[in-house]
Amino acid sequence: MAEYLEVPTPDGRILEVLTEGDPAGSPLVYHSGTPSGAVPFPTLDRSATEHGLRVVTYSRPGYGGSTPWPFSERGPRIADDVVDVLAVLHHLGIDEFATLGWSGGGPRALACAAILPGRCLAATTLGGVAPYDVHDLDWDGGMAEANVEEFAAAVQGASTYHQFLRSQPGPEPDTTAADLVESLGGLLTPTDAAALTGELADHLLASIRKAREQGVVGWRDDGLAIVGPWGFEVHTTSVPTSIWHGRQDAMVPFAHGEWLSAHVPDARSHLLDDQGHVSLWSQVDAILAELKELEGA
Repeated sequence: MAEYLEVPTPDGRILEVLTEGDPAGSPLVYHSGTPSGAVPFPTLDRSATEHGLRVVTYSRPGYGGSTPWPFSERGPRIADDVVDVLAVLHHLGIDEFATLGWSGGGPRALACAAILPGRCLAATTLGGVAPYDVHDLDWDGGMAEANVEEFAAAVQGASTYHQFLRSQPGPEPDTTAADLVESLGGLLTPTDAAALTGELADHLLASIRKAREQGVVGWRDDGLAIVGPWGFEVHTTSVPTSIWHGRQDAMVPFAHGEWLSAHVPDARSHLLDDQGHVSLWSQVDAILAELKELEGA
């Protein structure tokens, strides 16, 4: 059963936290995509319960009911989110955990693995973003034009990026899942358009609505963190890690998964020709089964 709670941070902010899955299960910290807020996720909840996992997720600063970061033209770092993860873990009395990050949440899962090797037992990225400033990756090659334009605005800094995001329409109260698919346009390959139906589409729509409860401030800081210095190096990861990525992905191109597979030490790679960004959730049972295996390795 999904349960919300508020968690204070050491610097006086509040984080909106959601728990799902098996209440007595081993903890799994889930980092959702960009933009997103913490809302019930039946697809993950059901599989996590079957695998004996307690899912802990939270709305990152500025999303949902979570206090935004103080304004900075540079924005926060990915590593800053690890401090919030520690606050959540402390509040819940959790010591060791595994972590899963989808899309823009992927770097946060890697950050937990790199920065908290004594507590993070395993990590998985699902369609995860690679670092922006690396020399051996064409970062936006193969990326849908809408995302290319967005991240180009993010590189210009917080003020420019904020104005860009304010120009992007959000879901209306009567927006349906079919409307969402149509609005995403070129961001969805045919594989992902076919997958974005039913409870998965309903979840994504609810998550985007939650993300915009405070306007675009959370989205802005999330994107700034992705294109800025992350505050850690992925090659320092010593925790068992797996990389899942689909070739039919226009949001986060396949090359990101290839790059992460080559640079995260000893990563298990699942680079799937027939999967996209959203459709990867069809593999959730295999993903969580492997994560449990890695956790016990």
